Amino acid sequence: MFKKVCIYGAGSIGGWMGVRLARAGCDLSVVARGATLAALQADGLRLHEGGQEHVAQVKASDDPAALGVQDLVVLAVKAPSLPAVAQRIAPLIGPHTRVLTAMNGVPWWFLHDFGGALANTPVQAVDATGEIARAIPSPQVIGCVVHASCSADAPGVIRHHFGNGLIIGEPSGERSEPVQALAALLERAGFATTVSPRIQKDIWYKLWGNMTVNPVSAITGATTDRILGDELVRGFVSAVMLEAKEIGARIGIPIDQQPEDRHAVTMKLGAFKTSMLQDVEAGRAVELDALVTAVQELGRRTGVATPFTDALLGLSRLQAMVRGLY
Repeated sequence: MFKKVCIYGAGSIGGWMGVRLARAGCDLSVVARGATLAALQADGLRLHEGGQEHVAQVKASDDPAALGVQDLVVLAVKAPSLPAVAQRIAPLIGPHTRVLTAMNGVPWWFLHDFGGALANTPVQAVDATGEIARAIPSPQVIGCVVHASCSADAPGVIRHHFGNGLIIGEPSGERSEPVQALAALLERAGFATTVSPRIQKDIWYKLWGNMTVNPVSAITGATTDRILGDELVRGFVSAVMLEAKEIGARIGIPIDQQPEDRHAVTMKLGAFKTSMLQDVEAGRAVELDALVTAVQELGRRTGVATPFTDALLGLSRLQAMVRGLY
């Protein structure tokens, strides 16, 4: 069912998934540009994992029309890039194509067939004009939560650090034939894959941790151990998380933990730079809208007061604007 696979966004996570899918027998193509495109065309997509280097020869182009309709498109771009992707992705998507969204934060399809009174309404913070939803129909989406750490040593050269988990699921919660076929493919490719009956819950739970430490790290330049090791900062982070917990409960995704439970898990990972801090240091646009603005919007729409989330958003947005990253 998923023979022709295209990676849209061959950065750390997209590149890691791409090499593994190619090794599982998929006919892999990649939409890329600039130095990444040149590297893929010259040397293929390279992955350093488990002390070995794996190389996948791929068909790479900066023009999706040159790659044609795919069985599966793995969308692994940062959220600020999505509007531009939406304008170009059409040649890859046919009536039976599935789009796997391996991204952080609240996606544009989050409320598709979900959310009680908010069901089937757009999330303005991530798709204000609706152009993403028009370009990538929600019924063809399969959500994905990635539990892994990877980095790019150079364009087209990916290094896997730890983690191997993928959670997938349709926005509607249906356990359809395509979802089951994709899960089987991902297992063959070496991923520890779980099919979720409510992928929004898995997205929200991951967001519950990274919607705070990501922007705080971007503002302060601190690694996660220092953020959570400071009593005052940890208290502020916990206050934001309690607001998000209440929002989740009101849209049907309760979290049965307290912030301190999540902090304990994060602290076990040691000192590491969040993806948003890495983006700031590299001068890349930050994913504030998908991680924080969307939560503020859902709070407003569910009647949850969000003073701490507002403060986090205001400070992190101002810092990013001063740096030209938002």
